[in-house]
Amino acid sequence: MTVPEIEAKDVPDDGYLLDVREQEEWVAGHAPQAVHIPMGELQARVEEVPAGQAVYVVCRVGGRSAHAAAWLNHVGREAVNIDGGMYAWEAAKRPMVSETGQPPFVA
Repeated sequence: MTVPEIEAKDVPDDGYLLDVREQEEWVAGHAPQAVHIPMGELQARVEEVPAGQAVYVVCRVGGRSAHAAAWLNHVGREAVNIDGGMYAWEAAKRPMVSETGQPPFVA
């Protein structure tokens, strides 16, 4: 199955951004508008992911998010993988925040 992909620079500012990384990765740096559901919790929390609109899925480099997007599409969501993950997000100079008191970075 092919998963739709988008470049980080092309993700709409008002798009629903789902970050499936682990907690320590999230804390180090994430997009301010992102919703955090670690990949391991996604099946149990799928009802939190909106239906009927595009969901842009991100992880560190794009592998986990591609799997998550494929599964979300399989269960009826409209998921798009962000090619290159948070590394591409950071390289595109998209906004990032951290919860560590330090400058955000991709962990």
